[in-house]
Order: sequence, then structure tokens, then C-alpha cells
Amino acid sequence: MEAAAGPIVSVDKVWSTNHGQTGLNTGVTSEIAAFDAATNTIWVAGVVGVDVLNAGTGALVQHIDTSGFGSVNSVAIKNGVAAFAIENKTDRTQNGTVQFYNTATRANTGSVGVGALPDMLTFTPDGGKLLVANEATPTTYGGFDPAGSVSIIDMNTRAVIATPGFAGVSQQGGHIRTNTGMDFEPEYIAVSADGKKAFVGLQEANAMAVLDLASNTFEKVVGLGVKDFSAGGNEIDPNHKDNTISLRSAAVKGLYQPDGMATYQAGGKTYVVMANEGDTREDDGDKGRVKDSGLGGYPDDLKQLNISLTDSTSGADLVTFGARSFSIRDENGKLVYDSGNILDAEAIARLIYDDGRSDDKGVEPEGVALIEIGGRTLAFIGLERTKESAVALFDVTDPYNVSYLDMIVGGGDVSPEGLLAYSFGGDHYLAVAHEVSNTTTLYRLAAVPEPASLALFGLGLAGLGFARRRKNIQD
Repeated sequence: MEAAAGPIVSVDKVWSTNHGQTGLNTGVTSEIAAFDAATNTIWVAGVVGVDVLNAGTGALVQHIDTSGFGSVNSVAIKNGVAAFAIENKTDRTQNGTVQFYNTATRANTGSVGVGALPDMLTFTPDGGKLLVANEATPTTYGGFDPAGSVSIIDMNTRAVIATPGFAGVSQQGGHIRTNTGMDFEPEYIAVSADGKKAFVGLQEANAMAVLDLASNTFEKVVGLGVKDFSAGGNEIDPNHKDNTISLRSAAVKGLYQPDGMATYQAGGKTYVVMANEGDTREDDGDKGRVKDSGLGGYPDDLKQLNISLTDSTSGADLVTFGARSFSIRDENGKLVYDSGNILDAEAIARLIYDDGRSDDKGVEPEGVALIEIGGRTLAFIGLERTKESAVALFDVTDPYNVSYLDMIVGGGDVSPEGLLAYSFGGDHYLAVAHEVSNTTTLYRLAAVPEPASLALFGLGLAGLGFARRRKNIQD
């Protein structure tokens, strides 16, 4: 461990709200959160509706029931407008809607039809456009599979002005898991600070699409390649039945397959931060254990590992889902940093690693949130599959010289799904929506000049003033 450059960040828990508690049993599952500065409220989306919480206290201000429209998958807020992504009520392979609400009155102000299964949405920095990721997954194996797309809504007219798809879009890079536009399923969208480009995660396809927001068309689809788990610093635990937790080198490659994404600027360039969760298509029969695959020549230690049956071949490295890490890429998809085995290793050190997930995707990095504090850009990475809520904290100010800071472990919270970092009234905050415990928790963040006492950390964050660096990826 070497001392971290820059300030130490203190983390203090402000409140935690259980959406299923007596008097607040709205039915909402805490999944995605958005902040409205005008009303100082946090809007938490989850299946049946959205709970609007007082950001100062965590108290419920209002529950907005969306069950009449369909299941709500995401919420985004800009300029006093809250946008909800709603899938089709009766058949999610059919077109969904975006429902709009006034954040002051919380009244519905209209809707716009979008593509199938709108799973995530985000505004451009100026609020002029709303981008909707239409994931368009089939419901059953071999069933109707709609085409994935992005709906681009002009917020001045509240109308869809373009719905770019993937047919005929140039593909480059390695290990794209499909070659048909029908199979690209947009998972997440991150927009550049200048609003000129959007980066669309195609998780199951192990790819990122670059969307030009001037022409509203896709420039290219970039394959994200694979991670080598036999390389030093990339070790994994591939076995959940050996009664031990141990990271070791394995002749396995991991598809990156990011879920949450975010962008930031460094040195005048745009970089994309990705949480490399890994996933299979919902109708995919491609997943199977090594021991059941018919592939030979692999050690017993790997036989429990879930792999891609189409990407793995006898006599070569196995290919599994997810990279058990977070990465930073440039705007062309080139990998400049990967956290290696830090996330799994730190979860093990905190005694919150779930060995039952070793055969699958480890801690499953899910969400990403970025914030600038004290002149440093900090990245928060939510880990979906740990025994308690875990959010890893990194200094990514220089994407070529990233420092691991520490891990926020939230007692009583389980499975962070959505992360939200924001500044308000001169203070900085991190809100974490937890899907399994059905809780939303708010933390206050502050820069503390070095040297600072580690006694600041009442949440078990001792060591937040120290860093571990991974070797960066360069030519």
C-alpha cells in the first residue's frame, strides 16, 4: 500500500430509508435514484412506481404509482422534469413509454411512445434531449425478439426525433457476441460532457456503441475484448464448492460486458467508466458449467465455473461472463485502466465476499457514479453480489494513474443497484439504491486535507487514506 495522492474523503451516513417498512410500504423496490435540486428530493424507481424522498431526512414525500402504465425501470431528472422509463404493461416485447412529471407538483405532464423495453434513460447535459435505451429483450427462448434501439426525444417538443438502430452499423474490435443488429440490446447510456456523443453499453454483446448526437446516428459498435484471468493481478476464485475462498490464476478469459457507465473529462479528453458485471441474454442457452460442457482437458478446480459454451473451445482458454472489475476506456473503446482483482480481494478482506458467487461472476460490479471533490474525480463502484452492501471508491482523476481508496460497507443494506452522486448546498452526497434489502441510503462526502485522522470513519472505512494502484494498460 502506498499513500494516496490528493485529499482523503470522509464518508458519513445521513439516513437510510426502507421502502417496505410500516407506513411506507409502497411496493417500490429500490433500484434507481435521481436527484432534483429545485425541491431537494430523491426520486427512487422500482417496478410498481417511484417514491419521492426528502433528501434531507429520507422521509417519504409522495409515492407515484405507475402500475397503470406498466413497470418502471428507470428515472432521470433535468430542469424540473422527471422522466420515467416504462415497459409495456402486457407484453414487454412491444413498445413502451416515457412518462413525464413536474418535479415541483409531481403531476404527470404527458408521455411519449418509445421502443421495446425502455430500460434506462438519461438527459444530455443541457437538457435538450432525452436518450432512452430500448433493451428489447425477448421473453422466452426462441420467442419474438424485437430490435434494440435508442429513442432520442427533443425536450422542447416532447417528441421522438430519431430512433437509431444497429443494422448496418460498422463493427470493430474483438469478441462482439453477435453480428446481427437484432441482437444488440442497449443496457446503459452515458453522455459526454459536451453533449456531442453518447456511449451505449451493449452488455450481452460485450460491446459499446458510439452515438453521434449531431446526426442522431450510430458511428460504430466497438467490441470490448476479453480479460485474461491467468495474468498477475487478475486472479479469481472460480470454484464455489471447494470450501475455501482463494484468488488464483486461471486459464480463463472474461468478457467485460459492462452494466453501469459514466463519462468524465481528463486532459481535455472524454473517458468512459464501466462496471464490468457480465450477463447472458435472457433467452440464451449459451451458459453452462465446464463439467457439463463436454469440453475436456480442464482441471477439477475449473469444472464448476459457468462459461460461454459458444466462446469456449477444447484446448483453449475458457471464456466466462464478466471481468469482476471496473474499467476506464477512451471514447473509441480503447482500454486504459482495469482494476484487476481489487474488488474481489477487498470484499474478501472485509469478510463480505460471497463464495457462492465464485462460480459465476464474483462480486458483480453493477453501478457507477462519479463526482468531483476537492479537485479530484472520484468513482464509486457498486458491488451487487456481496454479503452486505459494498461500494468501492477510486480516485480516477488521471485515468492512467488510478488509485483505489477504500470500500463503503453498509450494515443492513444488501445489493446496491443504482448509485447517484450529486452536490447540493455546498455539500457532496452519494445515494445508494439497494434492490434486495429494499433500502435507499444517503452518505455525505467531504474532502479532508492530509494528514487526517482515520478516526473520521465511523463506517469501518479505516484505510481510506491509502491507495492500491493497478498497472495501467498502455501501448
